[in-house]
Amino acid sequence: MGTMTARTSPSPTEQRETPHRSGFACFVGRPNAGKSTLTNALVGTKVAITSNRPQTTRHTVRGIVHRPDAQLVLVDTPGLHKPRTLLGERLNDVVRTTWAEVDVIGFCLPADQKLGPGDRYIATELAGIKKTPKVAIVTKTDLVESEQLAQQLLAIDRLGKELGIEWAEIVPVSAVGDRQVDLLADLLVPLLPEGPTLYAEGDLTDEPEQVMVAELIREAALEGVRDELPHSIAVVVEEMLPREGRPADRPLLDVHANLYIERPSQKGIIIGPKGRRLKEVGTKSRKHIEALLGTPVFLDLHVKVAKDWQRDPKQLRKLGF
Repeated sequence: MGTMTARTSPSPTEQRETPHRSGFACFVGRPNAGKSTLTNALVGTKVAITSNRPQTTRHTVRGIVHRPDAQLVLVDTPGLHKPRTLLGERLNDVVRTTWAEVDVIGFCLPADQKLGPGDRYIATELAGIKKTPKVAIVTKTDLVESEQLAQQLLAIDRLGKELGIEWAEIVPVSAVGDRQVDLLADLLVPLLPEGPTLYAEGDLTDEPEQVMVAELIREAALEGVRDELPHSIAVVVEEMLPREGRPADRPLLDVHANLYIERPSQKGIIIGPKGRRLKEVGTKSRKHIEALLGTPVFLDLHVKVAKDWQRDPKQLRKLGF
């Protein structure tokens, strides 16, 4: 055992030796690689919009991981994909600027799917961003046996060598099974620069509340329409006002929001027979909004047609892109 010294707690100088770190990380990966789910698991609260359909994250939703030794701010970029529309091109520009500005990039690759052209496309783009450290994150490990996981880890290692990317780490995680999520945070933190906290302790995201509310409505609206309207829905929260004349202990927040679709024919899909779908969307998103804002909400939802908004710069601006 060796000799025991009397002093058991670290001296003040020893305690100060681990500097506080703070910085920005973003998760990239092809659509549906598990980026938003991972963000939520790290932050511990639902902040990024998750949907089992690709390409639903449009805004840079930031989740904030508060730790005694560090503060990790997660910037959720839209998926990078080969652009087919003006919206697609604009999203890709947003992605590249974000990548160049963050302190660390986590490249998410699902364990249950072989590396494909989409992954290679993103990896090639990543290889061009030299200075930023890159961590390969193998997601959805709960879906595979250890043999398949080992194969995937080797494939990622090879992909890095081939493109000249030096992975700072290769980490397998399962956000759903909550496996290794803390370990991932432990590995990301040392890659951040030293610095003070950037956000107050209670903050989980710096996204303006109206944008987050719009995302929650959009997520609920997307849920049941499967392939019919993947991105043809935009939500704009026109106003959020406390209802006047309510007693202090029974506040009510009035939220007025418009759901925009591209074509009149899509209106029926969103509204549903006898308005049932729209009602469901309202009920579901209202619960999430109340949880987010911590106050009872009256949600007033209207469906409007904004013709071909994905291709029209003026409409894109109006809808916040």
